[in-house]
Amino acid sequence: MLLTLLLGNLLHFVYDWTGQASWAAYISAVNESTWEHMKLLAVPWILWTAMTILIERRADCAAPRAAGLLTGLILIPALFYTYTGICGKSVDVVNVLIFQAAVLAAWLVSRGLQRRGSLSAPLWQVLGILVQLGAAAVFAVWTVNPPELPLFVDPTNGTRGV
Repeated sequence: MLLTLLLGNLLHFVYDWTGQASWAAYISAVNESTWEHMKLLAVPWILWTAMTILIERRADCAAPRAAGLLTGLILIPALFYTYTGICGKSVDVVNVLIFQAAVLAAWLVSRGLQRRGSLSAPLWQVLGILVQLGAAAVFAVWTVNPPELPLFVDPTNGTRGV
């Protein structure tokens, strides 16, 4: 969880820090759209899962972490659009708190499922890996070729993607 919080916050700035390097677009926020802020959760979360599977040789985390990832990815736009709809504006401090709350919720879901041994069958683990690989692919593709939906629009300048 701490890795996701730390890297997620740092990745908000990496694209600009690297002079908008093309490789950085795939792992960091390229604009201020809600979609790009969701990527700040997805990238470190998926890397954390991959490291656990490959280094610790623990594939039993894949499905619970996929469930946690989906929880966080749903919460970010749900909370953002709810509060901005009520307040009529976006507040940076609240946006950071939403990111942190989404990471915490994702971790709680993942940890809870792991502790209970839920989704532990091999089929669930394969599905968990596929969900996270699918999420990584969707973030990569939609970073450079985003759909024409409000989720992908940078509210500061009306652009989408790179």
